[in-house]
Amino acid sequence: MDAASNDASPVLIVGAGPTGLAATMSLARAHIPVRLIDKALVPNPYSRAIGIQARTLELLEQHRLIEPFLELGHRARIANLFSNGMRLAQLDFDPLQTRYPYLLFLDQAVTERLLTEHLATLGVSIERGVELTMFSQGVTGIQATLRRADGHTETLHPSYMIAADGAHSTIRHRLGLNFAGKTFEQTFLLADLHAETDWPDDEFHIFASGEGLVALFPMGHGRHRLIADHPAEHAAEAPPPTPAVLGEPPLNKVPAPSLEECRALIARRVQQRVAVSDLAWSSYFHLNSRMVEKLRVDRIFLAGDAAHVHSPAGAQGMNTGIQEAFNLGWKLARVLRGAAPDRLLDTYHAERHPIERDVLRQTGFITNMAEADHGPLKLLRERVMPVLAALGPLRDAARLTISELAIQYRRSPLTLERVLDGGPRAGERAPDALVHVVDGPLGRAPGVGCIFDLHDPAFFSLFLLVPPLPADQTPLDPAAKHAPQPDAELDRLATEVEKLLPGAVRVWRVTDTTGEGGPALSESYGRTRPSFYLVRPDGYISARGRTGTDLLGLLRHCESWFTVGSDIPEQAAL
Repeated sequence: MDAASNDASPVLIVGAGPTGLAATMSLARAHIPVRLIDKALVPNPYSRAIGIQARTLELLEQHRLIEPFLELGHRARIANLFSNGMRLAQLDFDPLQTRYPYLLFLDQAVTERLLTEHLATLGVSIERGVELTMFSQGVTGIQATLRRADGHTETLHPSYMIAADGAHSTIRHRLGLNFAGKTFEQTFLLADLHAETDWPDDEFHIFASGEGLVALFPMGHGRHRLIADHPAEHAAEAPPPTPAVLGEPPLNKVPAPSLEECRALIARRVQQRVAVSDLAWSSYFHLNSRMVEKLRVDRIFLAGDAAHVHSPAGAQGMNTGIQEAFNLGWKLARVLRGAAPDRLLDTYHAERHPIERDVLRQTGFITNMAEADHGPLKLLRERVMPVLAALGPLRDAARLTISELAIQYRRSPLTLERVLDGGPRAGERAPDALVHVVDGPLGRAPGVGCIFDLHDPAFFSLFLLVPPLPADQTPLDPAAKHAPQPDAELDRLATEVEKLLPGAVRVWRVTDTTGEGGPALSESYGRTRPSFYLVRPDGYISARGRTGTDLLGLLRHCESWFTVGSDIPEQAAL
C-alpha cells in the first residue's frame, strides 16, 4: 500500500513487470492508493526485453527518473541490415528531434529494479509471493481473493484492477477474452554473451541469409544480445509452440543453447568477424503475434503482455506496455477523485488499441521479411528496401516509428484541435523546448527553463505562449521595462481552467528565448502568439488554440471530459 492519504479503495495491480511498475508509479505519483502484487517470490532473472525507445525515455524524464537509466544503459545510435553479406540499409537516429536520439539497451531486470527503487520513494512496495486466486465483478465493484506463499488468504475489494500479469495472464483467461493471432512457425534462439567485433559499439546489426536470421545488439562492455531463428537441423529439439514471453525459460526440458552452438550459428550466417565467449544464459522461444479485442471489461483493464504479444523486432513490446500504463494511470486517478466521468476510462481502449494493432502488424511484417529465403518478401528486402532506405522522408518516418515519437492520439475524443502557425497538433506528443518563464505556479520566479522540466505528470499543464521579448531585452531580466504584459483573455482563460480543474492543473506563461538546453519555442510550438497548449499528465497535447473563440472551446472541452457537473460562466471567453 502506498503512503498516500487517500482513503478510497486501492487499485489492485497484478504483475510487477515494467507495465505493472509503471502503472503503479503513475497512480502513486497522483496520490492514489494502490497495491502491486506478484506471485513470484523474487524478480525474474532473465533479461528478456532490453531496448528502451526515445519516447519512453522522455516520459521517464518527466517522472524525474531518467538519470539512472542513462547511467546504466548502453546507447546505440545506428541500425544496420545485411542480407547475404551485403549491407542493405543503415538507419541513424541522430536526426531525431529529442534529447534521446538513440536506442538505450538495458537489461529488463535492471529496468524493473530502477522502477522498484523509485516506487519506494513514493511509499510503495511490491507484495511478492501473493497470487490472485479468484475475482468477480458486480454492480458494487470487484471482489478479489489473494493468497500468500504461506497459504494465508485475504479478501480485497479494489476500486479497479489492472491485469499486467504477462502473456499467460490468468485474468485475461478468466475474463474469457480471445487472444487472437498466430504463432510463428520458426523456433528462435536467444543468448546473452560477450562478442568481439570490428564495428563500433554504438551500432546494432541484423543479418539475413539463406542460413537464417541473426541479430546482435550491444549492451556495453562487450556484452551482446543474440537473437536468431533456430537451426533447421535442431527443430525437433525445440520447445513446442506456446504464447510464451520472449526470454522465458523453455517450458520443457530441452537443453539451453550452448556457446559452441551460438558460435557455429554466427560463423555460418555472419560474414564478418565476430568472436563470442562467456555465455551468460540462453534459451529457445517461440514468437507469437496476438492481442485481445478489448482492453477494458467493466472495472478491469489489461495492459502489456496480458493484452498483446508480438515479435521483438523494433524493440516495441516493453515500451508499448509502459506507455499504456502512463495512458491509463492519469485517467484512473481523475475518475477515482470523482472529478471526471467514467467514460474517460473508455478512451484507454480507444487510444491504445489501434497502436497495439499497428505494432503487431509492423513487427510481424519486419520479422517475415527478414526471415524470407525466397519469394516476394526476399525480393522486397534485397531489391526494394535499399532504394526506399535512400529516400529521406521514408528514413525520417522509420526513425519516428521505431523511436515511438510518432505515437499520437489525433483521432481521440480527448483532443481539441485549432489551426495555428506550426507546432504539434492536439493528440501529438508535447515536445521539449527552451522557454523563458514569465509566470508560473508555486511561486516560480521568472527565468529560463524547459517544457519537460515544467511539466509534472501528476498534473495537467496549461502553457500560455505570449509574444517574445523585444530584441534589445535580455530574457533573464524579469524586471525589465518591456517585459511581456498580461493578456486579459489569457488571464481569464487561466482563471477559468483552474476553477474547472482545481488542484489538477498548473498554468505556465512562457515566451521565446535563446540559448542552449533545448530547441527554440517557435521551432517546437510554432509562431502563433498569444496561444495556448493544454498538456495531459501523460505528456500528450489535449487541446491547443489562440485567444478569442478558442478559449470558450477549451473550457467546454475540459468540462466535457475532465470534470463532473461543472458550469462555465457565459462570459468566460468574452
